Amino acid sequence: MFDEEHNHEDVDFDPEPVYLDPDNTGDDSLPSERGEDLGEIASVLGEGIAAEKEEAQRHWYVVHCYSGQENKVRHSIEQRIETMGMQDRIFDVVVPTEEEIEVREGKRKTIERRVFPGYILVEMIMDEDSWYVVRNTPGVTGFVGMGNEPTPLMPKEVDQIMRRMEAEAPKIKVAFRPGQKVRIIDGPFNEFIGTVGDIDMEKAKVRVLVSFFGRETPVELDFLQVEKA
Repeated sequence: MFDEEHNHEDVDFDPEPVYLDPDNTGDDSLPSERGEDLGEIASVLGEGIAAEKEEAQRHWYVVHCYSGQENKVRHSIEQRIETMGMQDRIFDVVVPTEEEIEVREGKRKTIERRVFPGYILVEMIMDEDSWYVVRNTPGVTGFVGMGNEPTPLMPKEVDQIMRRMEAEAPKIKVAFRPGQKVRIIDGPFNEFIGTVGDIDMEKAKVRVLVSFFGRETPVELDFLQVEKA
């Protein structure tokens, strides 16, 4: 699966595209409709994409965008698909997210967390027009790929991401880790200060070492019963 950091020198975010000015309210037609020379765009897409166009295969691609604007960019791409009639080449736009239970100050809160901040997934048939529509959406900074050519995700990578999004049991995020001091806020050891030992994420339990009658006693508690000291 693609690396969240993408710091490898071979990875390119297509930094010099044929860019459509977001503020331009003039002609927003596709390159093929204008009958213009597609040489520059074709050079960005590479020979592999040209071959893929002939086969008309749909794949999932990773698109880099401004972090924090993933949903806005997704909505903009969906609008451009509709207004530019690209439903037969761009099929789906997904912001990978997963549910997470955050335990803070003795309260559980379910939040939706972006799995890959700054990235969205687009299912599409890659050709000059579909590349142009996605790449020139405001907020998009490029496709993820090797060199200049957008690289599709492998099916197993897509399956892993989708399964992660569809997981029935949300992940639990706690504000403490082994070795840290915590305060017990519920139960017979209320107001005791202890040290975190083991954390059982599946059972949502934490083992805390509490000094009791001059000796350290391990106490198993629910996540809701402790908070960072």
